[in-house]
Amino acid sequence: MSRMHRVVVPLRVLLVVVFAALAAAQVRAVPELVPDVADPSLEQTVVGWVMWTVLVLALVCVQVVIVCTWQLLTLVTADRIFSASSQPWVDAIVGAMAAGWLMLLGAFVCSYYFVVDEVSDDPVLPALLVVLLLVGAVVGLLVVVMRALLRQATVLRTDMEAVI
Repeated sequence: MSRMHRVVVPLRVLLVVVFAALAAAQVRAVPELVPDVADPSLEQTVVGWVMWTVLVLALVCVQVVIVCTWQLLTLVTADRIFSASSQPWVDAIVGAMAAGWLMLLGAFVCSYYFVVDEVSDDPVLPALLVVLLLVGAVVGLLVVVMRALLRQATVLRTDMEAVI
């Protein structure tokens, strides 16, 4: 089990650092990312608030994934990862990733129809969001597959314990 602690402890340290960085980003960086338009119209003000809300909620989704990962690491160290107690945490990760992906899709639509057309003709933001959407979809689908594998392993372990 000492080999597992050599991996779990640094991972937990990194999770704390990332969580703190995301909390700082929510307070400090997100307001700076939303475009500041001189003499904004009502539409531009609404778009700014929508972008701010989507960014904050997306960061909250990542924080939910971090907390769930922390709990799964606790189950790993207790050798209970292949039990029914791990399923709610994995389901929460899938739900947070789905919600984050949907918000990213909303940010793409918002930026494509409102920000790029109104503020600039630079295609970098929509292209970056498309790449993030694709990466998010791939990672989300991989987590769904991993959840199915965890369920199968849990059933197999339960069957093996019943036999033994």
